[in-house]
Amino acid sequence: LGMFSFIHTAHAAEEGISVKLSPYIIGEFAGVAVTSTMLTVWVSMVILALIAYFAGRSPKLIPGKLQNFFEIIIGGAYDYVLDVLEDKQVADRYFPVIMTIFIFILGINWIGLIPGVASIGFYDSTNHFIPLLYPAATDLNVTIGFAIVAFLTIELAGVLGIGLWKYAGKFINLKFLRKPNFDNCLGFVIGIIELISELARLVSFSFRLFVNIFAGKTLLVVAMFFIPYVIPIPIYAYELFVGIIQATVFAILTLFFIKLALEEPH
Repeated sequence: LGMFSFIHTAHAAEEGISVKLSPYIIGEFAGVAVTSTMLTVWVSMVILALIAYFAGRSPKLIPGKLQNFFEIIIGGAYDYVLDVLEDKQVADRYFPVIMTIFIFILGINWIGLIPGVASIGFYDSTNHFIPLLYPAATDLNVTIGFAIVAFLTIELAGVLGIGLWKYAGKFINLKFLRKPNFDNCLGFVIGIIELISELARLVSFSFRLFVNIFAGKTLLVVAMFFIPYVIPIPIYAYELFVGIIQATVFAILTLFFIKLALEEPH
């Protein structure tokens, strides 16, 4: 993915805009490239861990405003997951993953909009600017990581919920070998289509998040370049909203695909 890059440059007067698709490499650790987006992910993890610690370190029977706020958010999300999955044991099992996906994606999206992200950094030996932090979801490595976690969770839910052979039977239907007729042949074809659709989620999950966040970041860069101080303000507000929407869409799709994976083949 590091080779998957292009530079789009537009010039106005004597200056220009440079939007880079490949991640910025700021160094190397134990032979592994450390990128600006990777550093942003780690900073986001630290911030979210601190928020979780201070929000839940001393819960009270009569909650204060902060505790009440988090209880409303977490409780409302849990009730929604329970309504969809219709089983408390299953909801208890997968709610932490679904909620973590939502909070994590929301965190990296909003942290990517903080002033200074993508503008504080250093110049390398070739005089190219390297930001220390950069919106994490603009890196395909990050969004594919989220997609893999969601994909494995969905497949594991299906296997644990209805059993390995029943779950595999949704995609590989070999009844036409024993009894070749139209219905069984059609079932085999539909199973193959379902298998392709299942594998395609890795692409759809990762590219949906990547494209939306990357497009928003590019729009902000262009707006700041041509009309600073005015146009970027409503775009910032819009991108805050997009950050919530993308986190919600990713989490809800994971939830509903888990629900589908738990259904018996028919």
